[in-house]
Amino acid sequence: MSNDSHHDKHHEGDVAFIRSLAELLNSSELNEIQVKREYGEHDRLTVSLTKQGKQVVYAQAAAAPAAAAPAPAGTPAPAAAPVAASADPATLPGAVTSPMVGTAYLSAEPGAAPFVTVGQTVAEGDTLMIVEAMKTMNHIPAPRAGTVRRILIDDGTPVEFGTPLMIVE
Repeated sequence: MSNDSHHDKHHEGDVAFIRSLAELLNSSELNEIQVKREYGEHDRLTVSLTKQGKQVVYAQAAAAPAAAAPAPAGTPAPAAAPVAASADPATLPGAVTSPMVGTAYLSAEPGAAPFVTVGQTVAEGDTLMIVEAMKTMNHIPAPRAGTVRRILIDDGTPVEFGTPLMIVE
């Protein structure tokens, strides 16, 4: 069996699996579900579903063989590493972390002004950035009113669930 037909078979099953997880999340008291399936050394599925208000936002990341030498199993992708700092930015007061796996964008479209800049005052619920997951643009709202102190990612940065995005104090 070729890798493509093997991947297609997984894809069909994965879509049904993700839908059933979303239904479970909607019908339960849960706010979040995270699942990781290992199909093989370089073939896995990671799903993160988060309930935001009454809407379920989900993200899927299927790993495929990389063009470059693949990282050993269990090693995070270098692109997912947070900006180096003396303390883990996710633990800083005011840290805003990614609610899903995807690609973070600082503006609504290429060439547009960013949603926020360092030093800008934001109100709770203001859009800070977008995380694109599975062709869906998910607006990331400010969890509290405050001032943007640091932006920890660059435009177009791949992010994982929990990746620190910015500091709003």
